Amino acid sequence: MTWTETTNLKFCLLNAENLFLLFDELPQGDLTNMNETQWQKLSVSIYETKPLKKCQEIAASLREINADIIMLCEVGGLESLKNFNKLFLRDAYSACLIEGNSERNIDVGFLIRKNLPFHFDLQSNKNRPINYLYPHEKESLLKGYPVKGGKVTSSHRFSRDVAELRLFKNDKEKPFFATLLTHLKSRLDPERIDPNGFERRQAELRTLLEIYRELQFVHPDMPIIIAGDFNGNAGRAQTDQEFQEIYTGTQLLDVLEVAQTPLEARATFYNVRNGQRADGKQIDFVFVSPHVHGLLKPGSAYVYRYKDELGHERGIPLTMDSKLRLPSDHYPIVFEIENLAIK
Repeated sequence: MTWTETTNLKFCLLNAENLFLLFDELPQGDLTNMNETQWQKLSVSIYETKPLKKCQEIAASLREINADIIMLCEVGGLESLKNFNKLFLRDAYSACLIEGNSERNIDVGFLIRKNLPFHFDLQSNKNRPINYLYPHEKESLLKGYPVKGGKVTSSHRFSRDVAELRLFKNDKEKPFFATLLTHLKSRLDPERIDPNGFERRQAELRTLLEIYRELQFVHPDMPIIIAGDFNGNAGRAQTDQEFQEIYTGTQLLDVLEVAQTPLEARATFYNVRNGQRADGKQIDFVFVSPHVHGLLKPGSAYVYRYKDELGHERGIPLTMDSKLRLPSDHYPIVFEIENLAIK
């Protein structure tokens, strides 16, 4: 009988909310005695530096979670990710990020624990067409008219990216595990051309699933996860229309569904309403392929809740003030897989 090397891996997904850490010179020494004014003066970037206290609180949460692979949305580039790792996580991870298409310069990236028993490779899909044009662009293309920003092409691309992380032992063409990390089109529509960003987000979702199917075709036995901020309800219960194809066209399942996490415990984002009321919803998701279902460690999947200074779980934010005090407006999803074969 041939012995197969295996490993256990703990994952964390988090939208870190505008994680910009861009400095003229990297801060030195102990940051605990630095105030916010001093912290902000360390950078002359046009992007506001993530508040020091929020950085410290995110780092404390991540140290408590202790994941091997951290999947992050809304990171202000590779430099910000490297700086966060060095300043707040004791340089325990390798920062891995390819700049995407975001007009706000918020990217998706990974922190991968150092000295794991395998290698990794990151690929970008930012230049892949999503086979979508806005209605006015279709009309302009048919008539040969120029549009805002120049002549319209055949398709838009992802709002951010689908970053493809592959884990491998010796040959990067023979990965044993893959993650597709994305941040789909938001619900904002300032130009009033796509109400709630529905059509663009739907097109991005369809192209994301195309990438998944292509990867699955080439590596049919490989466990794959799709993770990110979906900016809508992609869960099985009352699924938003743009995400229906997840269930009609694939066997992907939300990791929290596989774990049978109660619906009320799955909220990763809260809208605060007038009258001190908050509506919780899950808009961040980790979808796992059938080959991952049997690897999920029982009881390991959950939505992490931020702690206060005494280590007690903070309550649901009922006011905008309490929401703004959170280290991020999103909550992390955590899960662990066991006995993953390293081939």
